Amino acid sequence: MSDKTDYTPPKVWQWDENSGGKWASINRPIAGSTHEKTLPIGEHPLQLYSLGTPNGVKITIMLEELLALGVSEAEYDAFFINIGEGDQFGSDFVGINPNSKIPALMDHSVSPPQRVFESCAILIYLAEKFGQLMPTSAADRTACLSWLFWQESSASFLGGGFGHFYRYAPYPMEYPINRYTMEAKRQLDVLDRHLSEHDYICGGEYSIADIAIWPWYGRLVLGEVYDAVEFLDATSYTHVTRWAKTIATRDAVKLGKRINSPGGADDDDAIRERH
Repeated sequence: MSDKTDYTPPKVWQWDENSGGKWASINRPIAGSTHEKTLPIGEHPLQLYSLGTPNGVKITIMLEELLALGVSEAEYDAFFINIGEGDQFGSDFVGINPNSKIPALMDHSVSPPQRVFESCAILIYLAEKFGQLMPTSAADRTACLSWLFWQESSASFLGGGFGHFYRYAPYPMEYPINRYTMEAKRQLDVLDRHLSEHDYICGGEYSIADIAIWPWYGRLVLGEVYDAVEFLDATSYTHVTRWAKTIATRDAVKLGKRINSPGGADDDDAIRERH
């Protein structure tokens, strides 16, 4: 067993800033801003402050899909939030999202400007604002929202659980890797069974449910996150793989996953400023 077994929890936990592996420097047990920082504001009503993580990619894909549908009001400015440097703890960012997580959106087309945080809340906001990418019938809309919130509740086990302990923890730990691998595979099986009977998450219609789920599970089976295709035997989830590959061919998806993604393209700076 690779776990450390000599740890006994103290009676009262104390924060050790040096513990926690690669991302320890950006985690802390208190909320609020750590410094004053003014966020830039571009020329368009929609201002996105984000990073090309799975949650961040949801929103850039959504905005690019809206533009591809001819929704010119969805033009936006995308600004890079470097979570490794603590940008998410700046005063302006915390003013948009008190939880200090990307993505965060400001809509200046309304007065007062509307702040929106939490990636799935942003997807719903944009879908309802522009009347696109969400089913309109009550039954289909309910199904779409059910899968959207499935993703929101499940991703913490995939990212904060499996992804963290498999890829980012300071040393291999057998128990959490086993626990979260089991859950990641169970979730993939949920999707695989569903997609065996549906082209997209909500049946035959591409929607915000696909846009929310693909950056996590689609990119996982395609080997774009966590480098765990072999470990998870991801290719055995044939229906998820088919769905993931289909969505990956969309032009809006190709561009959306590059915006605000360090190393995602040779012209990242130009991409960030394209809107």
